[in-house]
Amino acid sequence: MSKYHYTFANGNGLWVTSDIHLGHKNIIKYCSRPFQTVDEMDEQIIKNWNEVVKKNDTVFIIGDVGFGNVDKLCEKIKRLNGKKILIVGNHDRDYLANETFTSLFEAIHEQVYIKVGDNKIYINHFPFTCFDGSYGGLSATWQLFGHCHSFPGSLGMDMDRLGHLFPTQYDVGMDNNHYMPVSFERIQEIISEQQQSLNLIRKC
Repeated sequence: MSKYHYTFANGNGLWVTSDIHLGHKNIIKYCSRPFQTVDEMDEQIIKNWNEVVKKNDTVFIIGDVGFGNVDKLCEKIKRLNGKKILIVGNHDRDYLANETFTSLFEAIHEQVYIKVGDNKIYINHFPFTCFDGSYGGLSATWQLFGHCHSFPGSLGMDMDRLGHLFPTQYDVGMDNNHYMPVSFERIQEIISEQQQSLNLIRKC
């Protein structure tokens, strides 16, 4: 058995996202999302998604797909391009007993450990305090997460704690990424920038 749940030769056609919250009216208020109605939010997210994700691309959804009526939620998930792998978030658990919901995903996991090229990556709905491989320098293991709804200027309860992240951790949530999935290539750029920024601070 491989120690990796998934192995990809490269990041082509690979996307990651979290905290979509389709159908969740109050998330507009809680996270200052720039929409007037939940329908406007959902339609814009679906449009953004399908403009970048192709039919045969792979998308890791790191939890909290949606909120509310399961039938309405499933109809919206069906409109999203790509082969979707769900990492369970705290808002997803009530849907796991619904066969229609679970059938919309290639697989459902609590957490995965994947390899993309030479990059080793933990994927979990929640940010880790520490994890194997985190002190590996430029070749350190990454961790991708959601849940916190961080975004520039956010004043959420978790923001102080997020100041202690490793440079190889990144919040792939919708609120932090223009309400669309993030490509592997873009995540690679962001983590490289975070590592370089930390190295500059250490040299000062």
